[in-house]
Amino acid sequence: MQRAAERVGPMPRLYGFEDQRLSRVREQERQVTREAVSRLLAGQPRSAVVSWMNAEGHRGTMGGEWTNGSLGRYLANPAVAGLERNQAGELVETGRPALITSAEFLQLEAQSGRADAAVREDDFPYLLSEGLTECGLCDHGMTGGRSNAGTPSYRCHDCGRVRVTATALEDYVGEHALAELSRPGTRAALEAAQEEMKVEAEALRVRIQDLVASRGALAEPYAEGHVGRVALAAADGTINEKLKAARSRLRYVEQIADAKLPLGTVKNLVRWWGHAPSSSKRAIIALLFDRVRVLPARARGVRSVDDRVELKWRTAPKV
Repeated sequence: MQRAAERVGPMPRLYGFEDQRLSRVREQERQVTREAVSRLLAGQPRSAVVSWMNAEGHRGTMGGEWTNGSLGRYLANPAVAGLERNQAGELVETGRPALITSAEFLQLEAQSGRADAAVREDDFPYLLSEGLTECGLCDHGMTGGRSNAGTPSYRCHDCGRVRVTATALEDYVGEHALAELSRPGTRAALEAAQEEMKVEAEALRVRIQDLVASRGALAEPYAEGHVGRVALAAADGTINEKLKAARSRLRYVEQIADAKLPLGTVKNLVRWWGHAPSSSKRAIIALLFDRVRVLPARARGVRSVDDRVELKWRTAPKV
């Protein structure tokens, strides 16, 4: 029995905590958890929150992207609120640190129960969720999420006036991407774009190292009394935000820079596109397009997107 346990290896830590005993909080992950919970309690669909987390570069403790299921299981763990269930199934305080409040956890439980009873959402990749879509009314980014009917969609969460069915938009963008991939010279252009991404990635790594060093440099003036606690917290918060943005951008750039480009005839490209991982298709789209701009529908119920989408190419398509 002991040998079997040794083969299994250590269990992954719970997101938000530094250790298996849940005695120390990882502050950056606690902030992500709080933001996710705030969005959920404000009424955002779980799929929209998942899209936001992945777009921001937040990953689980094993390095994978979040899904509806993984986020639901994570937030259903009472340990995130410093609680546990006793033998009677009742929630009791543990005295360990909490990422969210007990009241928030109970609200999430009630909300999750209602949502699960209403609809069982399947995971949807949202190929254009990495900041690639743009609202045609207010110019803000669009995020993926379910409509009230449960249909995967993209919606502007700033003005809230532009929404488009995800499959219709992604099919339209995919057709144009495949057409461009089949043209002579496109592969060379994509390889050049990937090289530019690699240069940006290296610059981001240097930037992150500098930010980490600058955060460490705050300790000495604070210890010597030259900087007060409030000023230290403000400076540390500013650096953390810059680190968060830089790390998120780095993960995104690395994904694009390291993507394998497809080869072959048009028929082979179409076959590849139909079975390629979402991350590979997303990378191709990001290399071809700077932004996909979505305009409002002409009338309620119109499903065609042909006259609603403006493709902003990184380079002009060949003719």
